[in-house]
Amino acid sequence: MIDWAAALEARAGGAPVAMVTILAVEGSAPRGAGTRMLVDADGLWGTIGGGQLEHLLIEQSRLILTHPPGTWRVQDYPLGPLLGQCCGGRVRVLIENVDATRLNWLDRAVPGQCIEHRFGSSHIDRIASCEDEDPISARGDKPGVGTVSIERLDPPGRPLLLFGAGHVGRAIASRATGLPLALSWFDSRPEAATRDGVMLVDDAVMPECARDAGDTAAILVLTHDHGLDYRLTAAALRSRACFIGLIGSQTKRARFLSRLRGEGFGDDDLSRLTCPIGLPGVTGKEPEVIAIAALAQILSLR
Repeated sequence: MIDWAAALEARAGGAPVAMVTILAVEGSAPRGAGTRMLVDADGLWGTIGGGQLEHLLIEQSRLILTHPPGTWRVQDYPLGPLLGQCCGGRVRVLIENVDATRLNWLDRAVPGQCIEHRFGSSHIDRIASCEDEDPISARGDKPGVGTVSIERLDPPGRPLLLFGAGHVGRAIASRATGLPLALSWFDSRPEAATRDGVMLVDDAVMPECARDAGDTAAILVLTHDHGLDYRLTAAALRSRACFIGLIGSQTKRARFLSRLRGEGFGDDDLSRLTCPIGLPGVTGKEPEVIAIAALAQILSLR
């Protein structure tokens, strides 16, 4: 479930809520098209980039909450001296008082799908075919009654296969929330089942999960058992994953490389292994430090 869709669904039927959607951007802007923010009388969820623009849109959102559900406005803002923002770009924004009776499509909203914006007397969204994708422009006539446009929802993030639910694994998983990553988290120990999001997989099966990783996937190996770490590393090197990270010291790296060469892995294969993990220069050994360094390393991938 997309974060904003889950947040909106959780608020449906409660206090009135406004949704701000960036429909289009031109030039430099704090956030891109498709970014959303929810605003109610007391608080907000998400951000469209902060600064004076966000402050103004919060005011506009609370103003639209005084109108009937389904009321909407499309507004354009140049990000220049008028708003006190020096980005220099331009944004087109939809502000709407969400009609809770027209949200039946939310439970089917998943990354990579498309939704149809149908601008009518009461703005309606619904799941649509991506074949007719038709994003809105940041310039020209604003969408009016009768305008239809197709928006592709945020694509799935980079697959991150995380093997191990120990201290570092938990630190990584907790900090992956909100990042452009699609986390799959594996462990074989029954006690790991108490952690939300962990998939219990037998030690003998877990390497198959690593071997099946696609070419956009990142793999992090940090289980409780060095033997399992080795089998997972060997399986990952047989996959198409674009990043293979193994937690450990230079000594562990040397031992693994020696064994892997003995199994027939060549220099090109072994060059794909990153061990230790984490951005160079970040030297702390605390689980939280390792987690941030490893996630930053993955986010830096092209």
